Amino acid sequence: MLKILIKRNVKLFFKDKGMFLTALITPAILLVLYATFLGNVYRDSFTMNLPETVKLPEKLLDGLVGGQLISSLLAVSCVTVAFCSNFLMVQDKAIGTIKDLRISPVKASTLSLSYYIAALISTLLICLVATGLCLGYLAATGWYLSVSDVLYLLLDVVLLVLFGTALSSVINLFLSSQGQISAVGTIVSSGYGFICGAYMPISSFSPGLQKVISFLPGTYGTALTRNHAMRGALAEMETEGIPAKLIEELKDALDCNLYFFEKQVRLPAMYGILVATIIILIAVYILLNQFQNKRSR
Repeated sequence: MLKILIKRNVKLFFKDKGMFLTALITPAILLVLYATFLGNVYRDSFTMNLPETVKLPEKLLDGLVGGQLISSLLAVSCVTVAFCSNFLMVQDKAIGTIKDLRISPVKASTLSLSYYIAALISTLLICLVATGLCLGYLAATGWYLSVSDVLYLLLDVVLLVLFGTALSSVINLFLSSQGQISAVGTIVSSGYGFICGAYMPISSFSPGLQKVISFLPGTYGTALTRNHAMRGALAEMETEGIPAKLIEELKDALDCNLYFFEKQVRLPAMYGILVATIIILIAVYILLNQFQNKRSR
């Protein structure tokens, strides 16, 4: 029964041209917008932070800008696409389909799990396509990634999709109308990129706001993608003779290095925070479903 429901939800998502096209086109549009508008901003920030005596090769500069662009795009898309994929659960409530499913001989836990897994599959497929587009863009501009960098970047995408699907599942439990879907979609699409440090580096915020944002798990997901998307280009800077101290300052400015109350958070700790958050959100989703089912009975 779980398999049947998952197939049903995935098919409905891909058949709904509104939800599917919005989820699929969003990463592509973001890539074009980032490359068109943010590319020059990122390039200027790199050149301004370097001493006048230091001149980077054009390809290396393109690799740095490209790495920052794709890391920002993937960090945002994995969460925003998850919300689009998971709106089917709310749509079933809005049009009354959920009532038919609940009176059928299907366990409530099976029903809720089918929504989560179906949203996870749909989001992962779209985000992997977006990752391929991003890697293609990087190959065309300035490729400095190793095989391990690409594999770690794929791992980051999978974890962020798990995080985004779990977060959207918890929030969507409280939604029940098309208007609420539109409102939440707008808020997430416009606001998440700022609070996770994708649009603007956290280092550019005030110290108080930096401390608040350091409590948000999405921040560490962005830092992971940024580290792996830019590691090769930053390593190439060292071979070009750029001082290690200057590179570390650049990592601080780009949020490759994150600090929690002045203490640097290492990559294994970032993975730990993200995995722990995913587990907690899934547990909350299960508990909320059980509570709602008992209440409806």
